[in-house]
Amino acid sequence: MPAPEDALIVIDVQNDFCPGGALAVAGGDGIVPGINALLDAYAVRVFTQDWHPAGHRSFASQHPGQAPLSVVEFPYGPQVLWPDHCVQGSAGAAFHPDLRTDPADLIIRKGFRPDIDSYSAFFENDHETPTGLEGYLRSRGVTRVTCVGLAFDFCVAYSAIDAAKLGFETRVLRDLSRAIDMDGSAAAAEAEMRAAGVTFD
Repeated sequence: MPAPEDALIVIDVQNDFCPGGALAVAGGDGIVPGINALLDAYAVRVFTQDWHPAGHRSFASQHPGQAPLSVVEFPYGPQVLWPDHCVQGSAGAAFHPDLRTDPADLIIRKGFRPDIDSYSAFFENDHETPTGLEGYLRSRGVTRVTCVGLAFDFCVAYSAIDAAKLGFETRVLRDLSRAIDMDGSAAAAEAEMRAAGVTFD
């Protein structure tokens, strides 16, 4: 029987982050079979879904003269300007069609506030506005979380670091995550996660 204190967080395994998508992560679809095989081993299964309104402020298209993947300052700090992606209700925002979503106990949608991006499953990018996931996990008696999904160096990393800071025993399954790896971002993210106490398998 799965241990009741263990949760699996499946992060942003959506069409736009898989090959052919608007913000494709190389090999992003390759993690789907492994995630599917893992779901039954966890008592609590949480999925996250990037869910932006059209014209989200983090989209490069909303900043004339700025190229996608450039970095600008927002009130809450540096913000990567992304290609338009995971627009609410679009095919790109849907979960990968081969992902088993029926076992999900909870789906957290993030990034739906027009003026603030949201990488972490726990907080918006201001690091203050909660998604409600912490309270849900605590009410379920969860003390350990395992993070998988896309992308390793952004949403997975932010989620894992926040989980560790909130006191959850946190690990990332490296073979069930894929990175964008923009200018060394994968190595930097791994170092930040390790410094926060996150472990890797």
